[in-house]
Amino acid sequence: MISREKHDRMANAIRFLSMDAVEHANSGHPGLPMGAADIATVLFTRFMTHDPKKPSWPDRDRFVLSAGHGSMLIYSLLYLLGYEDITIDEIRNFRQLGSRTAGHPEFGHAAGIETTTGPLGQGIANSVGMAIAERILNARFGDDLVDHYTYVLAGDGCLMEGISQEALALAGHLKLNKLIVLFDDNQISIDGPISLSDSTDQCERFAASGWNTMRCDGHDPEAIAKAIEAARASDRPTMIAFRTTIGFGAPTKSGSAKVHGSPLGKEEIAGARKALGWDADPFVVPSDILDDWRLAGLRSAKERKAWEERLTAADAETRGEFERRMRGALPESFDAVVAEYKQTLVAEPPKVATRKSSEMALEAINAIVTETIGGSADLTGSNNTKTSQTKPITPEDFSGRYIHYGIREHGMAAAMNGMALHGGIIPYGGTFLTFSDYARPAMRLASLMQIRSIFVMTHDSIGLGEDGPTHQPVEHLAALRAIPNHYVFRPADAVEAAECWQAALKAEKTPSTLALSRQNLAPQRLEHEEDNLCARGAYELAGSEDEAEVALFATGSEVEIAMAAKALLDAAGHPARVVSVPCFELFEEQTADYRKAVIGKAKVNVAIEAGIRQGWDAIIGSEGVFIGMTGFGASAPAPVLYKHFGITAEAAAAAAQKRLATLG
Repeated sequence: MISREKHDRMANAIRFLSMDAVEHANSGHPGLPMGAADIATVLFTRFMTHDPKKPSWPDRDRFVLSAGHGSMLIYSLLYLLGYEDITIDEIRNFRQLGSRTAGHPEFGHAAGIETTTGPLGQGIANSVGMAIAERILNARFGDDLVDHYTYVLAGDGCLMEGISQEALALAGHLKLNKLIVLFDDNQISIDGPISLSDSTDQCERFAASGWNTMRCDGHDPEAIAKAIEAARASDRPTMIAFRTTIGFGAPTKSGSAKVHGSPLGKEEIAGARKALGWDADPFVVPSDILDDWRLAGLRSAKERKAWEERLTAADAETRGEFERRMRGALPESFDAVVAEYKQTLVAEPPKVATRKSSEMALEAINAIVTETIGGSADLTGSNNTKTSQTKPITPEDFSGRYIHYGIREHGMAAAMNGMALHGGIIPYGGTFLTFSDYARPAMRLASLMQIRSIFVMTHDSIGLGEDGPTHQPVEHLAALRAIPNHYVFRPADAVEAAECWQAALKAEKTPSTLALSRQNLAPQRLEHEEDNLCARGAYELAGSEDEAEVALFATGSEVEIAMAAKALLDAAGHPARVVSVPCFELFEEQTADYRKAVIGKAKVNVAIEAGIRQGWDAIIGSEGVFIGMTGFGASAPAPVLYKHFGITAEAAAAAAQKRLATLG
């Protein structure tokens, strides 16, 4: 038991480190860490199971600061608890170039930061994925190795964002009882009182989605502890609404929007020091308080060592599998399994949609990579993301490997990120490519965090046909290719689909999107190739016996159009070659010599893709011919649409010949 006096001084250490750092940077959000300091102090001194000396301990509790603008809260905590990455100098350099203490918490910048937050609502949705991962791994490895909580500090903004409803509804449905949301209910947003824009009873809202809910004074340490203790005993996820005063301790600005997103100013900080009895200079924590915090940081060391003993005592197979999964390493036989599968495809080439090719590849992959967890946003039969190994996960049984996310694309993508961040799991989830717009903020964060989330996006073009332009992606390939550190794969047949899956799974620090067709596609890879050609991003599929006059570049369903156009051009006396371009980003990673050789020296370059041109000029040049879309699609059968929009072999060949004629 910590005395009230000691608690207050420990909480004030968070408050003053936070306000001093924001003041020094002349930028930031002091209000949240000042208001939530009591909650954080109770959580980390009495409940959080973690070890600053072994910050990646797999069975640690996870803490997610969903309200990432209050980043100085977590930076202060990490420094005070003894995490080596966050020193007092890092806190002095808050929001400065090269510091670990970025404006919002960034995963990978410092141990103890479990996810990148700032875009509101993402953190709470990530935490749902973390809690799902904990339950899945618990079902596989038992309480001895996996038994921990996920705590989330969220603010009004997190709960206003629509993604929060998707996430909390899924968590309530799955009865994720080891997920605890600490709601900093300070009733203030940047514009002013929450009442300006919202009158939702958040407790009632969570309760309606199957959560246990409580209300609590966020400045009463014993009440806070009692509420968290009750939450830990619940059979459902819990949301505790802690009524707090934003900017607690600031004499004239506390409880107002003035303390939300701006430095307090020297006079206000001086007043806070007087009001809270804090005599230390800026960035100085009195030694006795720092000692108390460092002691709190050691509270779980014995538990961590006991866990390590249990892992050591586990049988070799269990220990090896657990450690491999947590390292993120694929099984040693993975490449051999893919190579063997590719041989079967060449022996009996299937003419199927690449969404089906993806399912076929997953059937082989899921048998060997047992940590894959699939799912779909209510489009399982269309996305083809379920295989024989992936029985559904239910509230009563987490031994399965498939999540029915419901119609929640954004929540799905963010939960997948949380699963990937947790470790021990490789998540993939599906929807239609056009609905990547709903998931894109989370997809972008996956790229920023350098994690292995795999997004299966089917119905990748006008080839989906009759559903019409609302469902036909036109700009989406270009939009996703614009995200740094994101692989966008568009395979042309079953062999390419297998290779794209192989490349995606081996990319430990890059998320991937697989854009897959609804319509059946003719096989293109008819000879076995041991190497993964798709991993090169682009490769020559069909060369020319003579020096090519025309080079045809295509992706996905348009590769067979390019092959047909080559036949027409060859017959007309214009030798042509075809280059399949399944992944722009991987092609860009190849050597300059390889890229130059693949692009070649043909007089005319033609790109064929049922999307917009954006991005293609890097391959075909600004003078290249583009056969694709310049506007939205229409509702009709796929063959009719391709002819209507001029995405045909005849159109490509004619355009190439016309360009050749102008060149003389």
